[in-house]
Amino acid sequence: MSTLQFLADGFATAFQWHNLLFAFIGVVIGTAVGVLPGIGPMSGVALLIPVTATITSGMPTSAAAASSIILLAGVYYGAMYGGSTTSILLNTPGESSSVVTTLDGYQMARQGRAGAALAIAAIGSFCAGIVSLIGLVLLAEPLSNVAIKFGPAEYFSLMLLGLAAVSGLAGKSMTKALMMTVFGLMLGTIGIDAVSGIARFTYDQPILFSGLEFLTIAVGLFALGEVFKTVLERDNESGAIAKINRILPTKQDMKDSTVPIVRGSLLGFFIGVLPGAGATLASFFSYMTEKKFSKRPETFGKGNIAGVAGPESANNAASGGAMIPLLTLGIPGSGTTAILMGALIMYNIQPGPLLFDEHPEVAWGLIASMFIGNLMLLILNMPLVRVFAKVIQTPKKYLLPIIVAISFFGVYAVQYTTFDLYLLLGCGVLGYVLTKNDFPVAPLVLALVLGPMIENNMRRALTISNGDFSIFVTKPLSLVFIIAAAAWLLIPLLLKFKGKALIVEEEG
Repeated sequence: MSTLQFLADGFATAFQWHNLLFAFIGVVIGTAVGVLPGIGPMSGVALLIPVTATITSGMPTSAAAASSIILLAGVYYGAMYGGSTTSILLNTPGESSSVVTTLDGYQMARQGRAGAALAIAAIGSFCAGIVSLIGLVLLAEPLSNVAIKFGPAEYFSLMLLGLAAVSGLAGKSMTKALMMTVFGLMLGTIGIDAVSGIARFTYDQPILFSGLEFLTIAVGLFALGEVFKTVLERDNESGAIAKINRILPTKQDMKDSTVPIVRGSLLGFFIGVLPGAGATLASFFSYMTEKKFSKRPETFGKGNIAGVAGPESANNAASGGAMIPLLTLGIPGSGTTAILMGALIMYNIQPGPLLFDEHPEVAWGLIASMFIGNLMLLILNMPLVRVFAKVIQTPKKYLLPIIVAISFFGVYAVQYTTFDLYLLLGCGVLGYVLTKNDFPVAPLVLALVLGPMIENNMRRALTISNGDFSIFVTKPLSLVFIIAAAAWLLIPLLLKFKGKALIVEEEG
């Protein structure tokens, strides 16, 4: 009963007119942040901290903190909604967790089903938001106890499983997929080594000391790669693309999406709870899970709606799950939650076990506002599906320059360097060459994200065990993940040796 009472008090805080306004402003800005490639939730939240501090300066400390965190959290989960829009319409991931949505979402748009894809993304995001918030209310304490038991060895094995599962995104050849995975891992080693402080593969170029920006590479490979493909191959299918017969999903679309939405919501929430895992990993895992469970896995990458419903649900659920370690342990699970934690500390409010006791109006006000914000996003986004779907009808001669402009603006707004613009162009050419030769791009992108995390956790685990590699198999959970990773790689090979056809996909 006490939890329900606290939640009721939280709604009383969230329903104050200024907090409703802050939630609305947050989700609108978040949607815009998600749509623009490069300006991810982390940048959006960081840019708005000084603004919220100014707006709430006259309020009591606790009320100011509650209002600020309501607005900033709105930006966070609003960006998860918005990121799907350009992924589906322009093959341009708005932020990193939307990379997976391009695989099937863009293919659906090319088939004239952009409206259905956008609607399912919005519905899936809303359902996932509600599922993760119910989980946040009910499971915050027990789940935090599980997450805190994850040591470096368990994280290393979990990330290894993620890389092994990349074979699920493997194009026409597992060999090519593994080559792209290794290439992504190699790119991830560029920069200053976090442990020893030694520069690696930087060739004495200071611009490379911080490594390669993940989003620059993702936007280049996916968005500019598509632009080069259209220009060089004179891909003028505008007649077929322009026919958007239906805006809302059909009954069959809803039927095909219901289970992936539920599965993606649950998977995303539990992955979001693990500090460091994040929405990107959740969306990749969800996509691969849907492909494994599908009766028609060969249709993935060619416009299967489950390939949109699952990952979009997972990345939104992960943003709710990431709030658990932040609020209950004071451990930020991602870059964005680290910035949210910084915002709370700025108001002298320390996230952690005592937050719910000492500042219940902040903790429960935030949780209640996320219910309201998710409803606002659904009401905002469903009517806009028709507007967004019109984008795909824009003639190529206008649309291609817009994609290029958005890509360059998004990357430059984050990095402020001309080097990243050259890297963006280079990745565009590389993306075109790779997809033309059936090399899947998704494994490279995931390996680039996971590479540094895998290395850091491996080295931390080996430091704990004094260099003894057996730590990865003596920890039960770590051993389970390693066995699962090995099975994911070996079972398709065994099937191939027995003469069974491997099910593959072409990348969108």
